[in-house]
Amino acid sequence: MAVKLIYASDLRRAVQTAEVAFGDGREIRLDSRLRECDYGIYNGRPVSEVARLRRRFIEMPWPGGQSYRQVVAETASFLEEVMDKWQKRTVLVISHSANWWALQNLLEGVALEELVDAPFDWKPGWEYTLA
Repeated sequence: MAVKLIYASDLRRAVQTAEVAFGDGREIRLDSRLRECDYGIYNGRPVSEVARLRRRFIEMPWPGGQSYRQVVAETASFLEEVMDKWQKRTVLVISHSANWWALQNLLEGVALEELVDAPFDWKPGWEYTLA
């Protein structure tokens, strides 16, 4: 797969990943709609602490932050624009776990309740084909 178009979250860790992987002169477009969920007062807390609470914040925003449903809406907005602009092109996206859940919810119909409770099993190159 020849990647010519790269989008990344504008959060530092995603930008750094994009630069390390694709900092060879290819354009990397940063998009705030690809940000991790804003966990509000829980930002920076241990994952084990946040994981126990995730299901509570699917519809209701995290205190001082946003809900997973809001992440889905942001990701959907991003997808609509990408599909409109870049039809039939390969687009690489570097984002975060909440965006991955949003993609699974939007494109595969997996319930957020199931996704936020599942263990995160990283694998290289999740690939989605959009019609």
